[in-house]
Amino acid sequence: MTKIEAIPALLDALEAIYDESVSNLRNALMAFAQGGTRPDPKARADGGFAYPELRIDYDPTSPPAPSMRAFARISQAGSYTTSVARPALFRAYLTEQLEHLVRDYPVEISVGRSKSEISYPYVLDGGELELGGLSTAEISRWFPSTELAHIGDEVADGVFDSKTSESRPLALFDGPRTDFSLARLKHYTGTPPEHFQHFILFTNYVRYVDEFVRFSIDALRDPDSQFTSLSVPGGRFELGDLDEAEAQIAAGSWRRHQMPAYHLMTDKGDGVTLVNIGVGPSNAKTICDHIAVLRPEAWLMIGHCGGLRLSQTIGDYVLAHAYLRDDHVLDQMLPPEIPIPAIAEVQNALFDATVAVTGEDEDSVKKRLRTGTVVTTDDRNWELRYTLSALRFNQSRAVAIDMESATVAAQGYRFRVPYGTLLCVSDKPLHGELKLPGQANAFYERAISQHLRIGIETLQLLKREGDALHSRKLRSFDEPPLR
Repeated sequence: MTKIEAIPALLDALEAIYDESVSNLRNALMAFAQGGTRPDPKARADGGFAYPELRIDYDPTSPPAPSMRAFARISQAGSYTTSVARPALFRAYLTEQLEHLVRDYPVEISVGRSKSEISYPYVLDGGELELGGLSTAEISRWFPSTELAHIGDEVADGVFDSKTSESRPLALFDGPRTDFSLARLKHYTGTPPEHFQHFILFTNYVRYVDEFVRFSIDALRDPDSQFTSLSVPGGRFELGDLDEAEAQIAAGSWRRHQMPAYHLMTDKGDGVTLVNIGVGPSNAKTICDHIAVLRPEAWLMIGHCGGLRLSQTIGDYVLAHAYLRDDHVLDQMLPPEIPIPAIAEVQNALFDATVAVTGEDEDSVKKRLRTGTVVTTDDRNWELRYTLSALRFNQSRAVAIDMESATVAAQGYRFRVPYGTLLCVSDKPLHGELKLPGQANAFYERAISQHLRIGIETLQLLKREGDALHSRKLRSFDEPPLR
């Protein structure tokens, strides 16, 4: 039976196998590029390019002690395995998960080589390898490449068939799926995956980015700040290196990236990441697909919405308690009839943060914060189908409409990441209050700073929840042991 003291050595072994496989693959690629030397088939068969594998064997002689924790639980005896990409990046996460399991269950943890090989594009980061004029087709003939048939979300979506495997899944994401998303994250956001923090804010408007940058720079100038640096597309700003930072960031490379990310970092990685996902459920799905492999503690949607009630005024807040999913991007993976429950800890934190940041008492906040159903649509011009939409909106008792929130919440539900939504009413199209340029500028100046600070304060409150943040309502009947 594995003891807690053995976990660091096990993780060292996991990293050593990964580093060796990456080195083997890079050296083989170099030899192929320089002299056409093909990799040794026997070396590959022996796992020379393989991901490391983490294995847990559980054969109890008595039932485990009951745990109130929602994750790091084992449902039945057997062997659980997963291949692991970038184990150094996930070391703190793996340490926490394995320590919980060792405390609660008589498990045997071991490390070895998996049957999955690392795809060659994932070791080319930085361009140090000069592959000359070699085509991808030629390289793929002799080296492991990204095969989509081996990448998927079957475990997360509950369609994994354990009868076809010698072991049960240990985690939601294996090595190939993780590497696929880590590469996409850098492409879409312009920042390395190592800089993503455990707490995520999504927004649908660039002015929130401007305010986040101002907030971050002020926080870094505070000598008592918990934050250590700000990472943005194209650069990183440390304490004491903030001269002209705001102007440099505004003029930086963020325009090259579809969904630029900004990371207010701490030494422990429990700072705040803001991602400007732009407009639409497709973007929302895409970024959540990839950030999910980092196993964040929570993500929130803060952005603009159309108010659907006459009693609302521009600048009011909407706290989503339910979602009417009219986004269609997840219908095959998570049918619309599946309810997306509100997470109590997140809902309470969003309200408490609103009270704290506005400085108003609870009764005053309730006059401008409406709870209810948010409609998320994939049709930016839904107003032109008003006669078709009005009945459904009325039946759902919807209070607001946007194009991202339900998608972000559904992805949180799907990937077991606590989620929440706080929107700000920017127009009321059903009541003749459209977002005209002059009105928009006044609204933005008044609302965005406060709204962003509510989001950040909410994440600070959620950080204090610890393990209690992860609700069992997000767990399936047959959940992998790792969160």
